[in-house]
Amino acid sequence: MSERRTFCDEVWDRTARLVRAVHDHPFNTALGDGTLDRDRFSFYIVQDARYLRAYSKVLATASARADDPGDAAFYALSAHTALEAESALHAGYVKDYGLTEEDLAAIETSPTCLGYSSFLQAAALAAPYPVLAAAVLPCFWIYQDVGTALLARTAGVRDHPYRAWISTYAAPGFAESVRQARDIADRLAETAGAATRVEMTSAYVRAAEYEWMFWDSAWRKETWPTAGWLTP
Repeated sequence: MSERRTFCDEVWDRTARLVRAVHDHPFNTALGDGTLDRDRFSFYIVQDARYLRAYSKVLATASARADDPGDAAFYALSAHTALEAESALHAGYVKDYGLTEEDLAAIETSPTCLGYSSFLQAAALAAPYPVLAAAVLPCFWIYQDVGTALLARTAGVRDHPYRAWISTYAAPGFAESVRQARDIADRLAETAGAATRVEMTSAYVRAAEYEWMFWDSAWRKETWPTAGWLTP
């Protein structure tokens, strides 16, 4: 008798081509090679810091909405980690690059960063709790998958310029967080009605699409298409 497939099994298979595209994206290829130029990484770090401020609030909302004490504790701790531990990683790179507050302020929030943040915030406020759990999952899972692959790929490289970033997302502690986030989504999907499960799948897939778009926007240093139409 074959083992019953979980929600996470299904959505991971459904987005397999998308996840492969994330791994193969020029941004992550250059990141792994250590050849990613500082302008692109600086743009990424700024966008990611702004995204994480929103993401931490979304996770805090998930904690408040959870009816299981274990779920609430997990999302509360994850909100703290997103805001504190990962912000420290960003601050380290900003310091290493000699960036000033004026440099950071000059980088405008990208359309993709705003879109992804807004999508998750809307889920936090209006979607059923199981849908919210599915929406926040790709940021955990895909980052851990990418970080683990890059760590294996760069294991023999000394003084890798992006070692701190890679190590953060390949760390055993982060892998445990991913496991917990997956377990929550699977448990909620088990008892969800058919319509809610469809919504969960849709939310997961859309967030996974935003993950690819986020790296792509950093590679392109995405700007607003109407920026040149505005007077100073």
